[in-house]
Amino acid sequence: MRLYLAPLEGITGWIFRSAVHECFGGFDKYFVPFIRPNQMGHFSAREKKDILPEHNEGMYTVPQILTNRPEDFIRTAHKLREYGYEEINLNLGCPSKTVVTKGRGAGFLADPDRLDAFLDEVFEKCAVRISVKTRLGMDEPEEFCYLLEIYNKYPMEELIIHPRVQKDFYKNTPDLKVFAEALAKSRNPVCYNGDIFTVEDYRRFTQMQPDVECIMMGRGVLADPALARKIRGGAGADAAELRRFHDLLYAGYCEEMSGDRTILYKMKELWTYLAPVFTNYKKYAKKIKKAEKCAVYEKIIDELFENEEISVP
Repeated sequence: MRLYLAPLEGITGWIFRSAVHECFGGFDKYFVPFIRPNQMGHFSAREKKDILPEHNEGMYTVPQILTNRPEDFIRTAHKLREYGYEEINLNLGCPSKTVVTKGRGAGFLADPDRLDAFLDEVFEKCAVRISVKTRLGMDEPEEFCYLLEIYNKYPMEELIIHPRVQKDFYKNTPDLKVFAEALAKSRNPVCYNGDIFTVEDYRRFTQMQPDVECIMMGRGVLADPALARKIRGGAGADAAELRRFHDLLYAGYCEEMSGDRTILYKMKELWTYLAPVFTNYKKYAKKIKKAEKCAVYEKIIDELFENEEISVP
């Protein structure tokens, strides 16, 4: 089984990816949260840091592009190739309303004929390998039948399917029936993405879908950064490993960001997923949420690791 780390905007940037890779490993590919091509044709400061080779050493890293303009995708792909990237991913899955209303991400799925023309031009003019991360459609899973006909026209590196529609966001459950049909009919290699939070989830899914050879995980890794290692038969994270993981993240954010508020925003976001790993975590989660100074936050974390144990094996 090949395992991929999903691109989660604002969360799985290079500091997070590097910490996961160094502390736990287990992933075959690490996807960079999406790049938005701009009119100037330049990468933003965040995007450039995310793709720098020195920030991705030892990892097979795949940048993701969010656009509905073929010229923007092609220009950005050429620039990424100059950084050494030979594989690029197209985002057709982001359900955010701010993205969808501009016809990007999952919003692009509402205009399949335009998407077809986009893919035709992109695959003709790009020298890099292209994968696509998609949802089933905007409103109904039945939309995917026509979308798959379009996808089957093009030689994709792989088709990563999150079997929800845009209006689901991350609610309801993935439509495994439609996914199974897509797996059987796709002419491209297929990767599954959606609701793999534990080893048990992984085992249950692979029993239901034994022909799947690739899985992408996102939110599950935020709650358990050792998840990929555990799926491969390794041990769960112990307290010392989680402390090292935390300290690498915290030090990275302190170095890259300015101001206690900005740094703590990033750490608080992490703890909304990670806190339940510990016994008696609720009181510490409340303290972390209220912390406004890094010095106060550091004391809370020291107390947490000193007083509590890991409750998730």
